Amino acid sequence: MSILIRRRLLATSIFASAAMIALPAAAQQNPTAPACDPQRQDCSVQSPGVVPGDTITQNNAPDMTGQDIVVTGSRIASPGAVSASPLQTIGAAQIRQSGAINVQDVLQQNPVFGTPGISRTNSSFATQSAGVATVNLRNLGEDRTLVLVNGRRFVSGVPGSNAVDLNVIPTQFLDRVDVLTGGASAVYGSDAVAGVVNMIYKTKFDGLQIDGQFGISPVGDGADKQVNVLAGKNFADGRGNIMLFGGYSKQGTVLKRDRSTEAGSSAVDSTSLGGRNGNDADIFTPTTLLSGFIPGGRFYAGDQIFSYGTNNVLTNCTTVSCGGFNRSDSRYLAVPVERYVAAGRANFEVSRAFNVFLEGNFARTKVNTVIEPFPLSSDLVNIATGGQVAIQSVVGGVTYRNPFVPDAIFNAATDTDGDGLKDIYFDRRLADFGPRTSSATRDLFRIAGGINGKFLDDRFSYEAYGIYGQTIEHQSGNGQFDSRNFVQALNAYRDPVTGTIQCADPAARAAGCVPANIYGINALAPAAGYLAVPVTLATRVTQTVGGANVTGKLFSIFGADPIGINVGGEYRRETSSNVFDLLTQQGLNGNNALPSTSGSVSVYEGFAEAVVPLLQDRPFVHALSVRGAVRASHYSTVGTTVSYNFGGEWAPTSDIRFRVMQARSVRAPNISELFSAPQQDFPSGLQDPCVGVTATTTGTLATNCRAAPGVAANIAANGAFTASQADLQGITSFGGGNRLLQEEKGDSFTAGVVLNPRSVLGLRNLVITVDYYNIRIKDAIVTTPLQFILNQCYNQSVAAFCNLVVRRPAAVGPNSPGSLDQVNTSPSNSGGAKTSGIDTVIDWRTNLDSLGIGGNLNLHGAYTHLLTGYTIPLPGSARDSYAGEIGAPRDKFTISAGYDLKGFGLTTTGTWISQSSLDDQLTGAAAGTNPLYRVRPQFYLDSQIRFQTRDGFEFYVGANNLLNNQPPYLADIGASAGQDTDAGTYDALGRRYYAGVRIKF
Repeated sequence: MSILIRRRLLATSIFASAAMIALPAAAQQNPTAPACDPQRQDCSVQSPGVVPGDTITQNNAPDMTGQDIVVTGSRIASPGAVSASPLQTIGAAQIRQSGAINVQDVLQQNPVFGTPGISRTNSSFATQSAGVATVNLRNLGEDRTLVLVNGRRFVSGVPGSNAVDLNVIPTQFLDRVDVLTGGASAVYGSDAVAGVVNMIYKTKFDGLQIDGQFGISPVGDGADKQVNVLAGKNFADGRGNIMLFGGYSKQGTVLKRDRSTEAGSSAVDSTSLGGRNGNDADIFTPTTLLSGFIPGGRFYAGDQIFSYGTNNVLTNCTTVSCGGFNRSDSRYLAVPVERYVAAGRANFEVSRAFNVFLEGNFARTKVNTVIEPFPLSSDLVNIATGGQVAIQSVVGGVTYRNPFVPDAIFNAATDTDGDGLKDIYFDRRLADFGPRTSSATRDLFRIAGGINGKFLDDRFSYEAYGIYGQTIEHQSGNGQFDSRNFVQALNAYRDPVTGTIQCADPAARAAGCVPANIYGINALAPAAGYLAVPVTLATRVTQTVGGANVTGKLFSIFGADPIGINVGGEYRRETSSNVFDLLTQQGLNGNNALPSTSGSVSVYEGFAEAVVPLLQDRPFVHALSVRGAVRASHYSTVGTTVSYNFGGEWAPTSDIRFRVMQARSVRAPNISELFSAPQQDFPSGLQDPCVGVTATTTGTLATNCRAAPGVAANIAANGAFTASQADLQGITSFGGGNRLLQEEKGDSFTAGVVLNPRSVLGLRNLVITVDYYNIRIKDAIVTTPLQFILNQCYNQSVAAFCNLVVRRPAAVGPNSPGSLDQVNTSPSNSGGAKTSGIDTVIDWRTNLDSLGIGGNLNLHGAYTHLLTGYTIPLPGSARDSYAGEIGAPRDKFTISAGYDLKGFGLTTTGTWISQSSLDDQLTGAAAGTNPLYRVRPQFYLDSQIRFQTRDGFEFYVGANNLLNNQPPYLADIGASAGQDTDAGTYDALGRRYYAGVRIKF
């Protein structure tokens, strides 16, 4: 690590220490908690040690008197907002003060979240679900993170998966977000292996709130805007309430060419594999590497290569470069996302025993993507021959030459398949068709309703509910072609009678065939109408849920609070269909072959939970309780599963509480994992283990490589096995579902301490929690990583993996003999995973009047240290450790400080990501062991200033990434598809400003 980095780390540590140690000392001078001002913050919850509307840890909050409270992680109401599992809460004030349009951006600041699988900055190359916003707890994946709304399930926004699209969550409608880390399947069912994210809507809002916001970057792009209206009304003496919300937002486009990384501008294609800067081992040295697929094409005729240069003149480039194409010029870094969101909530209490509630959501999300024109190669056109394209045709027994073929190419061409006709291979950039575009519209509808109430002198309560939700997506795109028409269009000749050029096949002519000229820039344009085809996608996801449960208080033992129980049952059915157009399903338009996927899963569940207070208000025992829960589920796919948890809390005094929880969680395979047909992919970043092997190299790797005839031929021709750029870009992978999958099981253990020294006047508003977590997943459903397959095949001689690897036996067009053609995979219950670490959360607030400053100061800090993190691709295989790699840093923290004084407010948030390393599966070096593969720590600073008036107006301005911190350069090895950095982990957009107004009536 460089001296500069050490100095930055030292400065950051001093800042964090000063903020967390020195500031509580000031609290001792004024123990009085500030009163809640309804004009300035939410006042729905008032208790010592809890800041209304701000970020709190609900499980850290002291006992609340006068009412029972239900916290995320349990259905049993208790007199205090306590949880046996680590629980953090993000309040409405923090959401407002972030300036975020999407709640995903707020959650990502919390160190318990890993890199999201999908966001608008890492999905521009996605064939579907571009612009979706998901969350990933503990780096265990979206499908192991259960997202709830008001404690109930929410329909997925990703076909075949259970991942919820946070675009559909109305941010201004949220009262708070509870984040429960640790297994929670016994309480909430499948998918809560890593934990639960519970979106809690506002209740009993009375009035009208209108807000609008506009943001933009210093370079004038990425314009963000939103307008929202929230209205609510209490009626019937407060027994009823109705709330309605409507909002519009649009997050603007950011082009890759207009942003930079630490290595400089991203305007031109480059590679990070060309070497490192010896003066600073923490920055890759970019090397310009343009794509070989150029508008002028490359034509492989015999042993010659020809191309049309930028002047559209044919040249022989057998021994020189044919030129290149800059893909970065047209790529999106952030896709534009437009949202129309509506939500409503209503309830009416007929009596204490009968309350009716209803909530609904509608969201329409529109997303557009644009990437460079299609990189066409002849093997995607003439699939049956592997890419050989005849340049002669036989019509009526007479052999004709394709009149479009230049003499130089025709004369150099040979007959490579023995059919008596000359043929060639070619590739070219389909600039004639324009860029590849995609436009998707996703409509979500969800309604949930039911009844609840209390009976038997309010000792028991019940709830019965039903939910229906659906997500429908329609997507269309351009820039692709019909390979069947292309084959006919290339088979052209000049009619000796009419002198016109036409398609040789009479049936094709009758169907409207237009001869295709591939020789020259924009030469294909006249035939584009015949060759080009749209790409379409239709998806539908539905969820139907019905459930009921009863909660009650039984009897007390040893004079403690009564035993609390909850029993209930639930039925759930989920369906999903994912249908591309017929050409895409067959891979006949140059796109990935993506067959349709459809299926359904249903489950019947019964559950029970108990909280047993044992001792209370005794010497050395302020409170002692144990708890447990169990859930039995019967799935239509995997049969019966059982999940459970047990644990307890012990508070020696009211100032300190210890907690421990052991849980078994399950995750049933989702529809995609079970029913998906083999889907084609073109992976990037794979490293061929055979590169560099010579005829005399010794060892297992060399022996296995040379066993492939194509590799041996490559070595004979080049002296060592060599893979060209076209070889690395020409790898295909097929991966489908597995109907034999069973559920995976996660065992989580958490133990922690909660410190809230209320007996010390100066520290009564200080809450500190420290929790250890350990999550181990057995029979994990994994799709074996492609690089792992290659490494195990050639380094370890595992035959099962070698069967998944297909190499080209001879040269095919631009691809070398022995180059990787396919590396295939599929999901199985063959994996394992483990993660462990320590979470520390500090919350503190105080009034500064005694210092002569005035106002209220709030401080929140969240820190996670990752101890271990690894996956096991197969039983008995070596661990693939990811702790310390990009996306899973060893250390991450967020510190937020807020100050409010008489209509003025200032909030500053700093987020720090520790030094990380590239994936060891790509580099061969474990995280932290080789300085050449490290990226420096990153620090992001956000801030907002607010001005409020007594008549309900609030004006605010803010900035994200205020320091304009540039992301690390990772092109080709660790970057998001098509980008120069990991745009899901690091902020790739740079500094952005925003301003807004909020009006309350």
